[in-house]
Amino acid sequence: MLLDTFGRRAVDLRVSLTDRCNLRCTYCMPEEGLQWLAKPELLTDEEIVRLVTVAVRDLGVQEVRFTGGEPLLRPGLVGIVAACAALDPRPELSLTTNGIGLARTAAALRAAGLDRVNVSLDTLDPDTFHTLTRRRRHQDVLDGLAAAEAAGLTPVKLNAVLMRGVNEHEAPDLLGWCLERGYELRFIEQMPLDAQHGWDRSAMVTAEEILDRLAARFTLTPESSARRGAAPAERWLVDGGPARVGVIASVTRPFCRACDRTRLTADGQIRDCLFATGETDLRTALRSGADDAELGALWRAAMWGKKAGAGIDDPDFHQPTRPMSAIGG
Repeated sequence: MLLDTFGRRAVDLRVSLTDRCNLRCTYCMPEEGLQWLAKPELLTDEEIVRLVTVAVRDLGVQEVRFTGGEPLLRPGLVGIVAACAALDPRPELSLTTNGIGLARTAAALRAAGLDRVNVSLDTLDPDTFHTLTRRRRHQDVLDGLAAAEAAGLTPVKLNAVLMRGVNEHEAPDLLGWCLERGYELRFIEQMPLDAQHGWDRSAMVTAEEILDRLAARFTLTPESSARRGAAPAERWLVDGGPARVGVIASVTRPFCRACDRTRLTADGQIRDCLFATGETDLRTALRSGADDAELGALWRAAMWGKKAGAGIDDPDFHQPTRPMSAIGG
């Protein structure tokens, strides 16, 4: 098992498949992009599958989420999913994506064994989409959502980040649009994970503000904390249910005490927290001939030292040195 000194058990593995992305979201990276990892630094498909196998078979991981950057840019994605779906015990497999390219890959991913997708969509307006992402690909995302639903990658979940002065007024419209289509919407507070380190807490749209905007149009009933478990999103029934909306308040309402995640970066580093400033190198051990038991021992040691919380509220908090695109969202 992957335990830490606070008694938390990590059963949810986030695997970043690439640091590359085909959008340039203002809250993630600069317009010119980043210096991408060189191919030799990235884990190969076989190395990813081997490490996921160690995590599932030997360390008690039950859920695997493929992330990026943008994971649909990984050429071997379908094969990786198929290999992980063949593991015994079989983990739950999901994918977090910006939705571009999902229209042409959703059916193949479902056939390979992917269970569901989370798609990022911050706005219903194509022009606002361009402002936020610096790309005109809004319709591609909508097409990807429809393809995911048609392929059976359900429940389809949407992740939305609201930016002050840009799209925060869209919160009720986004929820209404999702309700009409049977998608489950989750709002995420903007986190200090941008490459340019321009995050400003005072400019962040808080969970409380989001809920106030939603409550002006919908009746929200809090879901019981028992149903939430270790999930990062607090959820509310909308107009009596069964539809729900979630808010991930990583900054104003941290959920570190229930965290059950471990993270594998695209270049083979273990991170015990999205905001961690340190990493444990599995890639070097893997390529130096370490057996599965040795890899598992390194992974256990990495998680054992996990801190009690992310420390965003600490005045001495420092952003991670690597942007979100390099470590997986």
